Amino acid sequence: MNWDDETDTTEPDRLVAAAADGEDTAVEAALRPKDLGEFVGQEKVRQQLDLVLKAAKQRGATADHVLLSGAPGLGKTTLSMIIAAEMGAPIRITSGPAIQHAGDLAAILSSLQEGEVLFLDEIHRMSRPAEEMLYMAMEDFRVDVIVGKGPGATAIPLELPPFTLVGATTRAGLLPPPLRDRFGFTGHMEFYAPEELERVLHRSARLLDVEIDADGAAEIAGRSRGTPRIANRLLRRVRDYAQVRADGVINREVAATALQVYEVDARGLDRLDRAVLEALLKLFGGGPVGLSTLAVAVGEERETVEEVAEPFLVREGLLARTPRGRVATPAAWAHLGLVAPQHGGSGSTGQQGLFRA
Repeated sequence: MNWDDETDTTEPDRLVAAAADGEDTAVEAALRPKDLGEFVGQEKVRQQLDLVLKAAKQRGATADHVLLSGAPGLGKTTLSMIIAAEMGAPIRITSGPAIQHAGDLAAILSSLQEGEVLFLDEIHRMSRPAEEMLYMAMEDFRVDVIVGKGPGATAIPLELPPFTLVGATTRAGLLPPPLRDRFGFTGHMEFYAPEELERVLHRSARLLDVEIDADGAAEIAGRSRGTPRIANRLLRRVRDYAQVRADGVINREVAATALQVYEVDARGLDRLDRAVLEALLKLFGGGPVGLSTLAVAVGEERETVEEVAEPFLVREGLLARTPRGRVATPAAWAHLGLVAPQHGGSGSTGQQGLFRA
């Protein structure tokens, strides 16, 4: 039940996309856990954050600023709401792309209440002038508002009530060190283990009034790419299938058949992922092959292959990026039920050279 409200325009409408779509946003509000005790997974981050929040409450102070990093769909937005709930404070939600000028940030900061939580999603995409204003606001709870232009411009200091900033980013490396250093607590969100996703699915099924057994939850969890948002999206699609073509109960057979209809295979690969692998293996002998050539073979834009399909294929150990191009691993041949060539052209030679024992 842990998701983020991030959007990613580089991903087409894919059932296994980690970014939230309109349906996800509508459903997630009802499924989000309300406190750390209900939050599934991320044990280290959860325990550390629990200490930070309890210590702040005992001191009667606002919590330290919190930076949460990790892939979309792992629970950054959910944790920000839990932080506000645990501190008994209201929460204000905005995003980096929405703050393009320092004045935009000044307007938000000046309207905060004491102790309020400001959640800044995609903080790495905030404009540089606003970012520099945020330094002072986080450290001294003060901003300088510039009135006028040119030589007659005057900086008016504006005192801010103590607040807690929760920043979320999918690319922590893009944050400048001065900004990262001002966060008192930094938590990195990891991908979920299958057993953690099973717990997520059982809880969501109860809230959605769906009957699911342990084998059905395990089948969906294994295809969810370690991401709760994807797990819940697949659960809703399997629920539809079970309602229309089964008796409404989700077991392993129903889940597997439903996800076959939706073209999500046993490792969580969808049509685009398999198209990339099949082109790499069948047309280019496993590589190496250039990204542009591979994209043309698949019939997709270069950016789509590089930013949408490849990250998961690399993480699953099915594809490798090398200086000479993209290369399939032995696991890719095995997953598609193909036999890697032992001799032949430059493609097979390149692969054998990389993966020879």
